[in-house]
Amino acid sequence: MTLEQRIARLEAVEVIRELKHRYFNACDLKEIEVIRDCFAEGEIAIDYGPVGCFQDRDSFVALYQSLACNERVIDLHHGANPEIELAGDDEAVGRWALYYFNLDAETGATRQLGGIYQDRYRRIDGRWKIVETVFRAHSMVESAAAT
Repeated sequence: MTLEQRIARLEAVEVIRELKHRYFNACDLKEIEVIRDCFAEGEIAIDYGPVGCFQDRDSFVALYQSLACNERVIDLHHGANPEIELAGDDEAVGRWALYYFNLDAETGATRQLGGIYQDRYRRIDGRWKIVETVFRAHSMVESAAAT
């Protein structure tokens, strides 16, 4: 592999890492259009277990907006330990650990969640996008609302 190819691979991995971080941050900031833009247009696969399965970004974003975009919902998504592997010039897979904290600002109830994302990415028109994502939780802790 040439130096140019190695640099191109490193740059692709970094752009994918930035894409996933942009997604997490947009979820926390409730930036709907940024969330939408992280995913490819058309048919994709989003499997968030009990939250639902979606075949396009718009149906996922609509559910996200209805559940999370209000003042009482405060979310923190922390993605860590990325393992990103290129599967060609325009395809990649990734695995991420997630720590998620949710606060109901009205009641004080909290939820902490740990789990793993398995993602597929594709470079489309020069931009990396999420084309498949599966999230499976492996731990959850909930606290009751403050009285």
